[in-house]
Amino acid sequence: MTITPLPTSIDDTLELLAKAGYVGDRALATVLYLALRMGRPLFLEGEAGVGKTEIAKVLSAALGRRLIRLQCYEGLDIASAVYEWNYGAQMIAIRMAEAQGAGDRARIEHDVFSERFLIKRPLLRALDPDPTGPPVLLIDEIDRTDEAFEAFLLEVLADFQITVPELGTVKAAHPPIVVVTSNRTREVHDALKRRCLYHWVGYPNAERELKILRTKVPGISRKLSEQVVAFVQALRKEDLFKSPGVAETLDWAGALTELDVVALDPATVSDTLGALLKYQDDIARLDGTKVKALLDEVKSELRAAE
Repeated sequence: MTITPLPTSIDDTLELLAKAGYVGDRALATVLYLALRMGRPLFLEGEAGVGKTEIAKVLSAALGRRLIRLQCYEGLDIASAVYEWNYGAQMIAIRMAEAQGAGDRARIEHDVFSERFLIKRPLLRALDPDPTGPPVLLIDEIDRTDEAFEAFLLEVLADFQITVPELGTVKAAHPPIVVVTSNRTREVHDALKRRCLYHWVGYPNAERELKILRTKVPGISRKLSEQVVAFVQALRKEDLFKSPGVAETLDWAGALTELDVVALDPATVSDTLGALLKYQDDIARLDGTKVKALLDEVKSELRAAE
């Protein structure tokens, strides 16, 4: 993996993203540049599927840094996120010490609570020195955890250090590049947000979504790509439980390409809605009549724009 220096300007940041295949806008490039230069965590909030996680992956690939991902979920605890002790190996070490006649309790305790028995989880691994440079630490979907875990993160995000009671405080010599994402299923505490630079990742406009689509699905025809983006943009204006994100646009375009579709028609759209919408109630709302009306509107607007 080639190590790339940090960008020296906002334009450099845009170019860095583009080289890694991420079509970003200037607002994102600005906050990303500032986060990198200031050594601050970046908090990305937005609907699911708009590309928040991808930003961390692109940073890792573009900068040649290791990606360490902590996927958050309800009930996430210290043992899964930070560290735990290898209790099995500790018990074996204690039994061996006793068998060899080592009766010094303090010495045995010191030995078994040494780093060689420590199982490092993502947060602790992110503080380790790395020859390729500080890693990219992705804390994904922080809104799925509880407030207690958020409170624990404050020390990590403020000082890039973690306290292990048996060993002391572990501090990063060089702070990792931290990206925190949230789908906003609940509000994240202000104390955590204050330690980060913030950016809302919204749905892209038609022009940028078209660029994303043609970058990620290079085999798609010009006509079909324009129709796909225009239809998805129109669909997001409908009263849906979950509007399709960019990830769903790419899935749908890939499915249509696999089916050798050259242009959208009502039957094809209805048959492939499962690649675009993920809730049955939303699919049911788009009956044949509604699909045809939306498609006619989209094609009319595209013709007028030519």
